[in-house]
Amino acid sequence: MTARPAKEAPPRPARRTPPVPRLPRPGGPAGPRGLYTRLKRAWDRPLTAYYLVLGGSLLITVLGLVMVYSASQIKALQSGLAPTYFFRKQLLAAVLGGGLMVLATRLPVRAHRALAYPLLAGSVFLMCLVQVPGIGVAVNGNQNWISLGGPFQLQPSEFGKLALVLWGADLLARKQERRLLTQWKHLLVPLIPAAFLLLGLIMLGGDMGTAIILTAILFGLLWLAGAPTRLFVGVLAAAGAIGALLIKTSANRMSRLACIGATDPGPGDQCWQAVHGIYALASGGFFGSGLGASMEKWGELPEPHTDFIFAITGEELGLAGTLSVLALFAALGYAGIRVAGRTEDPFVRYAAGGVTTWITAQAVVNIGAVLGLLPIAGVPLPLFSYGGSALLPTMFAVGLLIAFARDEPAARAALAMRQSVFARMPAGVRRKTMRRRVKKRPSGER
Repeated sequence: MTARPAKEAPPRPARRTPPVPRLPRPGGPAGPRGLYTRLKRAWDRPLTAYYLVLGGSLLITVLGLVMVYSASQIKALQSGLAPTYFFRKQLLAAVLGGGLMVLATRLPVRAHRALAYPLLAGSVFLMCLVQVPGIGVAVNGNQNWISLGGPFQLQPSEFGKLALVLWGADLLARKQERRLLTQWKHLLVPLIPAAFLLLGLIMLGGDMGTAIILTAILFGLLWLAGAPTRLFVGVLAAAGAIGALLIKTSANRMSRLACIGATDPGPGDQCWQAVHGIYALASGGFFGSGLGASMEKWGELPEPHTDFIFAITGEELGLAGTLSVLALFAALGYAGIRVAGRTEDPFVRYAAGGVTTWITAQAVVNIGAVLGLLPIAGVPLPLFSYGGSALLPTMFAVGLLIAFARDEPAARAALAMRQSVFARMPAGVRRKTMRRRVKKRPSGER
């Protein structure tokens, strides 16, 4: 009997290995969404405002020194001076301003508050001296300068901006601590009378540009204090009426107002400066004609190293250079708003908001005039234009922002943690860490 063959088992189906899920990158998802996530995470870091204020202000100041050197050489030679005359004075002011900035970052908040009243009193005293014959000096028709002997002059109204910021912040902070800002009389008095005193002394010298910046600082302080909208409307209407009267009674101011958007110098070349500022920007193209290669600074554009240095920047560095300057000011303004919005100290909030309003408003007025969108107000570009009287108080104000940004609770904790971790490293590891920081990390180590 033949044996039956064993029945073969049916073949088993092959096991399908499940696909290995693709892990996201350590830095976040790829693509535009991942880029947005990483940028948002970077903006939300505790030390972002600190680095933005410190890095942005230093970059603006260094680039300003370069442009002052380039824009002022022809002006100095035409005046019979050395080509580096204005640059050397600006460099000296930047060094002194750097010392003031470091001092402001080291002083505690109570020391800043203690400086408010002496600084306000000193500014008012100096602004009164401007009107004394033999002491005050007129520059370009404005009696707002004091001669310090030799080539050095002082403009007290620039220090009046810093005085209004510190004194107004201290005043509003003390009233907020006593819960008095809900009453109109405590909100307006004595802040409005003191601001009007400074504005009156400035307008006695005919400097309407500085008066506009001081008014912007006042509005910024009132807005931070929670002033009602109807108060803003009333104060703005009063300021507009006074400004219209001052413009109407001055032929020089009327001619500046008429030059908004001008494309032709007009009768008597009254719009010569505004038009040649546009010519400088238009001839720069995207990357500019090259550093030092401006044609408008050869006597065509008045004040190329002060009020219209932005036009020379556009001609020599092009659209790329001007957009870089705008980006730096935008970063500085964002950091100031962030510092004012995240603090719990009322003085820090008012002071940071006042400084941010001051710098951004002055930058807008200066750049708007160069672009032909606003009347020429005669105010320098902060940290950028030539002028030691404007640079010194501005750098001290930037030091205030740096100190406030560093003293945020989260920023203070982050700095303390970095210092403790770095201090516990062996010396060799510390050196390797410092060398590694200057190199670009691979994506897998982020």
